[in-house]
Amino acid sequence: MPFNNDHWTYRITWSQEDNEYVGLCAEFPSISWLAKTQEEALKGIQNIVSDIIYDMEKNKEKIPEPLADKNYSGKFMVRVPPEIHRRLAIQSAEAGVSINRLVNARLA
Repeated sequence: MPFNNDHWTYRITWSQEDNEYVGLCAEFPSISWLAKTQEEALKGIQNIVSDIIYDMEKNKEKIPEPLADKNYSGKFMVRVPPEIHRRLAIQSAEAGVSINRLVNARLA
């Protein structure tokens, strides 16, 4: 299945240490690309991701699914210490909402 290079999650940020922009790809956290401009950093990281995918396909390696193409259920479990659970239960009861609604509002 060929992947569209635009579906990957790219980010460009400034690297004070390198005094250049760094291009990153969330699905391939071990790679980066340094460049003098944001545009060059984006183009560089896109090119290296394309090269990696080409090599992975050629070697029949499993390619990570782009985050943009995944379906999310809206559910995830978070473990917290009992004292935080208790505090959330009290706060949600005082607010007249479920813990789920209280935490959802805080995350939003």
